[in-house]
Amino acid sequence: MAKEIGVSLRAYHSYEKGERGLPIEALVAIHDKFGSDVNWILLGTKAARVEHDIDALEAFETSLDRFLTEQGIRIKSEKRGAIVARWYRSLLDGKEIEMENVHTWIELLRE
Repeated sequence: MAKEIGVSLRAYHSYEKGERGLPIEALVAIHDKFGSDVNWILLGTKAARVEHDIDALEAFETSLDRFLTEQGIRIKSEKRGAIVARWYRSLLDGKEIEMENVHTWIELLRE
């Protein structure tokens, strides 16, 4: 393993024992060569955020498209993209926006 990530055996053992911090170059090499989850290596947890974000984004887009279709509303793809981007930024900031508020945005865009 040490050879694969470009470090000495002694350094590798000290990383495993927690005696030394893992250099970013070694972390990148581990990820590139073995596809290891960087979050798991650094924090001991799976990168659940990515999966959560994808699920939340898909659910939001489905709900948005359903609302637009049910209301017979057509908006430009750029505006739709802006709505999705704004919602996602809020999600990342921990301030998920309710669909009712999104509906208000859409009504404002129609005028």
